[in-house]
Amino acid sequence: MFDALESLKAIEDEADRAREISVFLRQYGPKVKELSHLRRDFVLDQREQMVSIRKIAAKIGVSPSTVQDIERGYSGSGKTRPRKEQGEDADGGASAD
Repeated sequence: MFDALESLKAIEDEADRAREISVFLRQYGPKVKELSHLRRDFVLDQREQMVSIRKIAAKIGVSPSTVQDIERGYSGSGKTRPRKEQGEDADGGASAD
């Protein structure tokens, strides 16, 4: 798959490259979502078994904050995440102020 990505990037004509990227994304985009769901299922299962976020992060090779994002169902950049309301704690609940 990495070879396919590199060959797409190597297409010199911008229109041809964009068209071929569209074909690639139509074909593989749903598969990437499927993989993301499988990873999230693993994280949720580990959390149900009371495995710490740090241990899960070490197991799957990501940062603890990424594990938290996966657990919460976030994907993509932080710009698309809901902002915390003032007075919410890190878990999204109301703080005891």
